[in-house]
Amino acid sequence: MSPDTDFGAARQARGTPQPHQPHQPDQPRLDRLDALRGFALVWMAAFHFCFDLANERLIDANFYTDPLWTTQRTCILSLFLLCAGAGQAVATDQGQSWARFWRRWAQIVGCAALVSAGSAFMFPNSWISFGVLHGMAVMLIVARLSAGWGAWLWPLGGLALLLPQLVAHPLFDTRLTNWVGLVTHKPITEDFVPVLPWLGVMWWGLAGTRWLLAHRRHWLSSGTLALTANATSGHNAARAVMPSSLVWRLLNTLGRWSLTFYMVHQPVLIGGLTAWMQLSGHVRP
Repeated sequence: MSPDTDFGAARQARGTPQPHQPHQPDQPRLDRLDALRGFALVWMAAFHFCFDLANERLIDANFYTDPLWTTQRTCILSLFLLCAGAGQAVATDQGQSWARFWRRWAQIVGCAALVSAGSAFMFPNSWISFGVLHGMAVMLIVARLSAGWGAWLWPLGGLALLLPQLVAHPLFDTRLTNWVGLVTHKPITEDFVPVLPWLGVMWWGLAGTRWLLAHRRHWLSSGTLALTANATSGHNAARAVMPSSLVWRLLNTLGRWSLTFYMVHQPVLIGGLTAWMQLSGHVRP
């Protein structure tokens, strides 16, 4: 699962005031988008912890065929890709440069390579050649290039979702080609997130958030702007008033550090579980 890979989503750039122009106050973060991404991360971590327990045979669960787990995977992944599409909408709305885009993209590609290497060590017969980070690396480029397509993103997203159900060919069944998604059968791998149909989910996240930014921007942030007097100048200044609950702050923090959390959570979970098994003398069945 993943990640996000938001490319600066919900980050409000500090503008330098021009001469003879009033300073524009910083805008509040789009904290509801951060919190939604954080919620997806918590759900993903819980899912992966259960997977780790099943892998050590501490619980009886089939993560490959049982609808209880396969449906959760689909929901978590969909939520991540919706957030990734939303992040691209926010980034383009803020005029994010291509240089910044490519810096973040390079981080995702590097992390994808680490995931492939780590999975090859743990699961040599089902290592991850095109998982969620690999898929995001490709789909984010497409999303960036298509961010200005407006309402066309809705039908194109639907087409991307439907196409793998209508078209499949053995040509796309190899590791070199299955990333497209038009496979005749799912490959043997621990994670598989091809461009089709998942690009459709990202496109819908992009389209929906662009509409919200244009018509309901306040839905993306729970903060309200309050005017406070500047003690030194006497001028009114705007500040953001945000919810202060611990859970909300935690979700927002996770949402802002989604790629880092994605990369470290499994090593921490697996390391902690392994240490507990060693200290408790638990013998794997």
